[in-house]
Amino acid sequence: LARGVQHTAVRRAHRKYEPTFHDKYGNLVLLGGAAVFTAVWGYVFTQAGIEWGLSPVGRITPKEWRE
Repeated sequence: LARGVQHTAVRRAHRKYEPTFHDKYGNLVLLGGAAVFTAVWGYVFTQAGIEWGLSPVGRITPKEWRE
């Protein structure tokens, strides 16, 4: 058993390094995700019609008091 494990370890150590998916495409996927994120939030901030004034000062007027 020990000889088989050792033989497998030696075989793996001499094997040529093969790049994984992340090695090949990791940066491309990251940049693509960042571009989509920026585009979506850019659209939301500019086109969605959200009012960004969060302060209620000047917007809330008291109702007339009725007796």
